Amino acid sequence: MGRQGLEVAAVGLGCAAMSGNYGASDDDEAIRTIHAALDLGITLFDTSDIYGNGKVEELIGKAVRDRRDRAVIATKFGNMRTGSQRGLTNGRPDYVPVACDESLKRLGVDVIDLYYQHRIDPTVPIEDTVGAMSRLVEQGKVRYLGLCEAGEDTVRRAHRVHPLSALQTEYSLWTRDLETGMIPVLRELGIGLVPYSPLGRGFLTGSLQKTDDMGAKDRRHEHPRFQGENFQRNLDLLGPIRSIAQSAGASMAQVALSWLLSRGDDIVPIPGTKRRTYLKENTTRIPLSAADLRRLSDAFPLDAASGLRYPEFQLKGMGI
Repeated sequence: MGRQGLEVAAVGLGCAAMSGNYGASDDDEAIRTIHAALDLGITLFDTSDIYGNGKVEELIGKAVRDRRDRAVIATKFGNMRTGSQRGLTNGRPDYVPVACDESLKRLGVDVIDLYYQHRIDPTVPIEDTVGAMSRLVEQGKVRYLGLCEAGEDTVRRAHRVHPLSALQTEYSLWTRDLETGMIPVLRELGIGLVPYSPLGRGFLTGSLQKTDDMGAKDRRHEHPRFQGENFQRNLDLLGPIRSIAQSAGASMAQVALSWLLSRGDDIVPIPGTKRRTYLKENTTRIPLSAADLRRLSDAFPLDAASGLRYPEFQLKGMGI
């Protein structure tokens, strides 16, 4: 991941669901899931200070306390929420060390392996925010830096201040807009890509057949791709994934992740789960033929999915 020395296993673990965003959470099962992931060879564990208002950081810290040397901990700052209001950001240089110290305390560690700005603050020059982040590296509180959901120009400007090791953003069969501009920029600069929601928030697994399959408090109800006619149109896209999975004796999730892993060794997806059930499946890459890869790519062109990937107000707030 990047040119600064960060190395992780080919697939990481996204831990956002452990906060309860996608249905009820179980802290004990979350910790058992992290332990099982380590035993399977997963090394990258991804969280944020906003997930469960810091709860997930505490869970990860507790889970890796006696096996810290086997875990690469990534967390984020700057994505803020006040009550029900989302989309707020804070990239002020004076806030960066405060957020970092609070995350270190919750995690119970001396250093964060990979520290991201979770959302870009449009009111603060990226140079100022990353400058403050770079001082954390100098102080030994952080090892490597990254950005999340940043545009190409922002990545270039940030990288000039301090080398970035990773960009985290959404990338999957049904979200491929990075391929035209961002991925070439990352490879030019030597920055790794960490795709979150590599299974389309579970949609690409085929486990959802109707909106009622999601719990009443499931955040996916807010996302346009999971609403109304968009939901059915997107279901109609899944045929090739299902067909290839059946032929290979694999799951649809394995097909979708194996396609993503075929895009390059500098791409490390972080499928999220809060249960041990899917861990081994998510880390077992299946061989896809050139014909399979072409079929999947042809079935999911850049504009294949119906509906925006986030509610419009959140996308505007990202500024990308």
